[in-house]
Amino acid sequence: MVFVENFLATLKRNKINFFTGVPDSVLKNLSVSLEVNNNSEHQIAVNEGSAIGIGIGHYLATKKLPCVYMQNSGLGNAINPIISIADKKIYSIPMLLLIGWRGAPNSKDEPQHMVKGKITPNLLKLLNIDFCKVKKTEDLKKLDILIKKATKEKKIVACLIENKILKNKKKLSLKQKKIKKFSASREIFLNKLLKLIKKDVKIISTTGHTSRELMKVREEKKLKKGKDFYMVGGMGHSLSVAIGMSIKLKKQIICVDGDGSLLMHLGSMFTNSLIKKGNLKHILLNNNSHESVGGQETGASKINFELLSRSLGYDNYYSITKNKEIEKVLKKFLKNKKTSLLEVYTKSEIGKKLPRPKNLIKIKHNFIK
Repeated sequence: MVFVENFLATLKRNKINFFTGVPDSVLKNLSVSLEVNNNSEHQIAVNEGSAIGIGIGHYLATKKLPCVYMQNSGLGNAINPIISIADKKIYSIPMLLLIGWRGAPNSKDEPQHMVKGKITPNLLKLLNIDFCKVKKTEDLKKLDILIKKATKEKKIVACLIENKILKNKKKLSLKQKKIKKFSASREIFLNKLLKLIKKDVKIISTTGHTSRELMKVREEKKLKKGKDFYMVGGMGHSLSVAIGMSIKLKKQIICVDGDGSLLMHLGSMFTNSLIKKGNLKHILLNNNSHESVGGQETGASKINFELLSRSLGYDNYYSITKNKEIEKVLKKFLKNKKTSLLEVYTKSEIGKKLPRPKNLIKIKHNFIK
């Protein structure tokens, strides 16, 4: 175990006081501390590549190392700007990558994390990024040496942290802003959706609590209409998967998206509007929260998705703010034959216990059969 306060002290001794990244369950105690204590500059990014870009900009403006944090599953998003801009042979931009190591050796985790966890150290080696593993307080000395090397040699270094290592000395929690219109229940909405769809509908659901809740509702209520494909990984790509299906299939395809996921690769909405396949129904469950990794705000409450979707080429927009509106609006939305977005303003339910999809190959075979 390592206290967040001690970890941050090591960074600050090395003049690292700027943090950016994508919220991660392994690093949630750190990001919550940054938000609550507000004694460091902290900017949440929409995706890991963007976080690297923000970090590069910080260094160009200040000549000081940034700390860019992410889950190892997002390392792929970060590789392009790391190699093509920040690499020592290009612009030689130093920074510290703080990587939550899901699927680390000898750990139990979900299948997608075990695959990425196994190759994470090798990926860093291929990128010529020196790294250390922090598991106990004594390991902070290794981190200190590594940061000094980054400063001196103008290079990227990384720190791998496994699950349940970073702890806060005092229990901290984020205060959720209560926004009146964010009052619909995700569970009630998904229950109604599964009852209203036709038998042959295909549902693509985004990663995190959305897929887990969809699976729970379907199994508990024994709802048989339609088939689900749970995006257990690949955050931000649920709409693209749905687009690929809609091009080849005439049956209705429903993408159940989340605000953090949609913001990660927002350009997929433009692709959807260009194709204009009326059989693809795009649903956004907006709770303004990275709910499954600590509840950090996405900032989606500030976005007018009606204006955004129409400017990107969507033909129609629908919204739901209350449970009593769900059935009426959902029926209209599902009947519409044009490219449409349905935004459902849902409550954030941090800490809700939900089952996880198992036997993913079986899920895939059942979905495409």
